Amino acid sequence: MCAMHATETSLATTISAQRIAALIASSSNDNAKTVAVEVVAETGSTNADLLARVTAADGDRLVAPVLLVAESQTAGRGRAGRPWQTTKTSALTFSLAWRFNRPLHALIGLPLAVGVALAEALGIFGIDVELKWPNDVLRDGAKLAGILIETAQDKGTGATGTWTVIGIGVNLTMPPDLQQRIGRAVADVSELLTQDRERLLAILLSALSDALADFDARGFRYFVARWNRLHAYAGRTVRILDDGRVLHEGVAVGVDEQGCFLMDTVNGRVAVTAGDVSLRLQE
Repeated sequence: MCAMHATETSLATTISAQRIAALIASSSNDNAKTVAVEVVAETGSTNADLLARVTAADGDRLVAPVLLVAESQTAGRGRAGRPWQTTKTSALTFSLAWRFNRPLHALIGLPLAVGVALAEALGIFGIDVELKWPNDVLRDGAKLAGILIETAQDKGTGATGTWTVIGIGVNLTMPPDLQQRIGRAVADVSELLTQDRERLLAILLSALSDALADFDARGFRYFVARWNRLHAYAGRTVRILDDGRVLHEGVAVGVDEQGCFLMDTVNGRVAVTAGDVSLRLQE
């Protein structure tokens, strides 16, 4: 097992990497104890930072999991390259670099498993959320958190695994000017603003590390029932859109063991794979 350590930048930060690491070290979670914890005051994108380290030359390449928390991101990204807009202290923004023993094609369904872990961790604080396929966490029907996963082949000698960088943004509060910039309804968890952010991040890291270890060992089938219990659109009429064009329309069912979205249409049940398509409620 790799020793866990915590680092911070020379710029002042209000989140303590050392305290997150101490909370994890005092827990019974062996999966989380393998993760190095780092906090920066500001960066462009925590995903981009960790992906560069995952693909770096020998000697500089990551060899163990890292959690990178940024108090402010200036170039945060969501799915399909869309910007993730936040202000300082309005959101928790972080990325987790994690190596899987699985090849890339065996990671289908991973965003859904991460969504389950986030939802269950927020439930510890009494926050009830639902999941929208493939990678959104909703509260009262509005987006609360997003997930962006990027991958790179492990370049180690004889390695057959895959590195992932899992980026997560959770809205803590939504100032009116930021809401206006986003231009659509979004949710927050403002009641958590009084919580110790280090404890919140430690609980999220604990839940995520357990989920990733389980996914590596068992695949998405271990998460199917849990995801379907949290499904936001179950039984509702939805559309699958591709660049504005309707591909499918029908009643949302859930997901299968491959992480495909199941829906009943006039032509029967279809399984939609997670490409660059959009899921929308039928108005």
